[in-house]
Amino acid sequence: MKVYTKTGDKGMTSLIGGERVFKTDERVEAYGSVDELSAFAALLTDRIRGDAALAAYVEDLNRILSRLMSVEALLATGEAGSDKVSPLAPEAVSWLESRIDTMQVALKPIDKFTVPGGDTAVSLCHVCRTVCRRAERAALRADAKYGVDSTALVWLNRLSDYFYLLGRTLTAYYDVRETLWIP
Repeated sequence: MKVYTKTGDKGMTSLIGGERVFKTDERVEAYGSVDELSAFAALLTDRIRGDAALAAYVEDLNRILSRLMSVEALLATGEAGSDKVSPLAPEAVSWLESRIDTMQVALKPIDKFTVPGGDTAVSLCHVCRTVCRRAERAALRADAKYGVDSTALVWLNRLSDYFYLLGRTLTAYYDVRETLWIP
């Protein structure tokens, strides 16, 4: 089977269920942003993999990568494909909240924004956070027009918080300076 099909050469693509839409469709924009997030999250995972002390975060990220694929599928579903993709389980959100709470308890409280940087892994967390926010905005636009699984929307919102706190956690772990934004 060839990778290229030539069916998208005129700016159209298929959703799950067979519906043909323009590649500028809100759903395509949304799942494309989630796909981009997956690539950056995989890069972050690769960056911290191999450090035994960070194994729990590698496991988290692998779980997140799998769920990102589920969210992509939910966003890529047309009307005829609604029975082909399962909604995201509410436990996905509670699991993320649990992981966020665990990191937050271990960190020094702050009341300012953090400036990204200090280590490549920390910067990648912030890239993931910002791409996740864009993906969430795109998913909300798709939701306004077509409807999107509500749990997936909540999960994307929590996921950006996860990446923020993972960045703070890795700042502490790598013992790099956390720069707070002071206008």
